[in-house]
Amino acid sequence: MNFRQRFLQIVYPAYVRLSRVSPNKARVLLAKEATAPPVSFYSLSAELRDGSRLDFADFKNKNVLLVNTASGCGFTEQYDQMQRLFKAFKEDLVVLAFPTNDFGEEKSNDEEIAIFCRENFRVGFPIIKKGVVKKGKLQHAVFNWLTDPHKNGWNSQQPLWNFCKYLVNKEGLLIAYLGSAIEPTGDEIQELVTAH
Repeated sequence: MNFRQRFLQIVYPAYVRLSRVSPNKARVLLAKEATAPPVSFYSLSAELRDGSRLDFADFKNKNVLLVNTASGCGFTEQYDQMQRLFKAFKEDLVVLAFPTNDFGEEKSNDEEIAIFCRENFRVGFPIIKKGVVKKGKLQHAVFNWLTDPHKNGWNSQQPLWNFCKYLVNKEGLLIAYLGSAIEPTGDEIQELVTAH
């Protein structure tokens, strides 16, 4: 960890408490009804750092938590919570990290990100190739699906900062958007994973 990352690790608890009062960072949006999305979640795929393809059809009958991440963010400690959540629910939950520099806090390349996650948080869940999560021509196809109601069925909320979370249930339905300040091991996410 560099100096900035160590500093952020120390101030993380205070940073989260302060962020919880922000309506954007503490936002939780839930699907009002469970209807099949116009475009199937299971038709999606993503490229891993090594160039191999991760086929989302392999995630049928599992909840999937998708998180846009950055190693230089105040919320980077959530990697640890994402790993704990992944281990606690490994039979029912897949966690996917989508590194991005959209908010100016991921300067590392894919190899450096993988080393950082492995050495500091012992991350065992898939880390997708670094890309763009915000709307635009270069937006990752998965985040295009997550933020387009014509594809996912209801949600248009794009990430407002790093460590925004999207939860897809075992039937491939997007059921929630959770802001950066909603911690992966917090009640909101655990209750949703347990209920679905």
